[in-house]
Amino acid sequence: MQELVKVLAKALVENPDAVEVETVEEDDKTVLKLHVAQEDMGRVIGKQGRIAKAIRTIIKSAATRENKKVTVDIQ
Repeated sequence: MQELVKVLAKALVENPDAVEVETVEEDDKTVLKLHVAQEDMGRVIGKQGRIAKAIRTIIKSAATRENKKVTVDIQ
């Protein structure tokens, strides 16, 4: 999952070297914390959060196939 988030984010931003994904295990779910450069934040979030929602949908779908609960936080 972590690599999938990283690939998606790097395709969107102008500074792909600044993209980092941190994995945090909480109780029964996994939280993927996506860190991007401040100037790329708007590109990852998108208008009205549409791109962020699409990223979260893709990750949730992939996680469901593995019977896991995964959420994505963009920071």
